[in-house]
Amino acid sequence: MTGLKLCWPTDDLLIKLWNWDRNWACQQVFEGHTHYVMQIVINPKDNNTFASASLDTTVKVWQLGSSISNFTLEGHDKGVNCVDYYHGGDKPYLISGADDRLVKIWDYQNKTCVQTLEGHNQNVSAVSFHPELPILLTGSEDGTIRIWHAGTYRLEFSLNYGFERVWTISSMHGSNNVAIGYDEGTIMIKVGREEPAISMDVNGGKIIWARHSEMQQVNLKALPEGTEIKDGERVPVVAKDMGSCEIYPQTIAHNPNGRFVVVCGDGEYIIYTAMALRNKAFGTAQEFVWAFDSSEYATLENSSTIKVFKNFKERKSFKPEYGAEGIFGGVMLGVKSISGMAFSFYDWEQLELIRRIEIQPRHVFWSESGNLVCLATDDTYFVLRYNAAVATRARESNNRHHREDGIEDAFEVVGEVNETVKTGLWVGDCFIYTNSLNRINYYVGGEIVTISHLDHTMYILGYVAKENRLYLNDKELNVVSYSVLLSVLEYQTAVMRGDFETADRVLPTVPHDHRTRVAHFLEKQGFKQQALAVSTEPEHQFELALSLGELRRAPPPTPLSPRYAIRTRAITVHCCCSLSVLVSARSFAN
Repeated sequence: MTGLKLCWPTDDLLIKLWNWDRNWACQQVFEGHTHYVMQIVINPKDNNTFASASLDTTVKVWQLGSSISNFTLEGHDKGVNCVDYYHGGDKPYLISGADDRLVKIWDYQNKTCVQTLEGHNQNVSAVSFHPELPILLTGSEDGTIRIWHAGTYRLEFSLNYGFERVWTISSMHGSNNVAIGYDEGTIMIKVGREEPAISMDVNGGKIIWARHSEMQQVNLKALPEGTEIKDGERVPVVAKDMGSCEIYPQTIAHNPNGRFVVVCGDGEYIIYTAMALRNKAFGTAQEFVWAFDSSEYATLENSSTIKVFKNFKERKSFKPEYGAEGIFGGVMLGVKSISGMAFSFYDWEQLELIRRIEIQPRHVFWSESGNLVCLATDDTYFVLRYNAAVATRARESNNRHHREDGIEDAFEVVGEVNETVKTGLWVGDCFIYTNSLNRINYYVGGEIVTISHLDHTMYILGYVAKENRLYLNDKELNVVSYSVLLSVLEYQTAVMRGDFETADRVLPTVPHDHRTRVAHFLEKQGFKQQALAVSTEPEHQFELALSLGELRRAPPPTPLSPRYAIRTRAITVHCCCSLSVLVSARSFAN
């Protein structure tokens, strides 16, 4: 349609096509409606066809090149005000809204009405299929916006901002933003989740994601031979179609061993085999979480009931004392209370309370060893150490402090950082995460190391130890990677556990140019002797030797910077002068 423009329809019952390349000459006139034409919309799958809505109670479908309509859709009792096309590839659907207060979904291939939506109290004045999400939006002169599920046609939300009558709804492609025009102004809202439905099996190097309801798989091991993966650059992955999911995926998650993957959405879940999407189990759930035991999982049925399953069979159901707003998986089952005042850990076997904490986390991340857990709130994250032996002894002896809050000494706070965690994971005792400033950081032993600064929001997928690479994705499902040396993380983990035998064994695998970073970490943990032995930077070595009083172990002065040459002279005077005269560096500088 280069050079052509369809004009907004007027009250002369006509639709006109104009050519702006020819000085806005009228190219064609379309006739057939017997009352005012209220709206036209071009078919996004075929730019040569369009639909029109008219107060003559009909919707007509037209084709460029013909002045009369292809066919007419009849079913509304009063004038039709608005019309829109479905953007997905699997349904030849139109939606219309009319003065009879009804919304109708049409199959324009079969020329039949497939669904009628009721609920508005006044004329329906705007309708829209969202181009990205499985929803449709309707607006009315009653002042409300209604959001419906595009698959089930269930009413999801009704919004009223008090701006009088609704006249138009427009969605931005590639975004969750929706603009709504009223008598009294315009509102911009954001609908749905920004974070895409995607999961990575780090064991097999496979990624599964959803594009609408279509499932696709990426195999990182199948990259073309010789492919060089550079930090921060898009990984050239090729997606393979796996099939369509019966529900619209809002979240996707592999189980710990990677054999199964769960899709959750629309209040339901389906567990598939990860290789071929064979259905293994399904049910109703507001939320779904895996345990560290790959065969065990839990579902949040409603605000009062949680069910625990093992080997796809329900094992136990229970009602938390303070209700359940959300659940979290891992070494223990985490439950966030409805009251917003408490978060509780339960053991998976007996569903017995281990500890109740006055905190409301948005995310819970367990380390692989089960010794550390990160609780991330809106603006702070806490690192807790779990003492399994203390918990076991207390449970066996039934001797508990503050029994109503569980075992008091089961958890110990070892770190608190004022940062917002977006996504994260543990590698050993190192917690890697993205924050609200779009940085990739990792936390270990109280120290925070920045891996990279991102130029837009990204989400951590997983860490592949064999490749020393961290994988992330953005909302457009682009995959990028960064090098994060496992040897450095393993060394720091061993130090945090006090296992210097392992640390000494790992140290030779740490590249030479990374050892000063490791030395700074050792110094912050109070291990200056070890830091001096590891550091490769003369300036840092000198500082450590000086603080330890072991100047003989300091590097020779020749390679030192002028600044350090001055300091060396000052220290030499201090050490050699029998009167212990301290000569300042400033005097030498002068």
